[in-house]
Amino acid sequence: MKGLFYFCDMLLFISGPEIIVVLLFIVMFFGSKKIPEIAKGLGRAMREVKDASNDIKKEIRKSASSAKDEFDITNK
Repeated sequence: MKGLFYFCDMLLFISGPEIIVVLLFIVMFFGSKKIPEIAKGLGRAMREVKDASNDIKKEIRKSASSAKDEFDITNK
């Protein structure tokens, strides 16, 4: 588990030159015509993950609220 934390900490310290090298590698590997398609796909995937996490949060709140209401009814 320590390795994961180290990796996350290292991601926070990426500076300008490293970002430029990564972007240059991406352009060389995928080509400039594929980058918009890749970005679009990443955006869609991020939106789906966000929507799914929001749905899970709503479901948890809903079940917690109904459990609280049920607990209040039984304790009266």
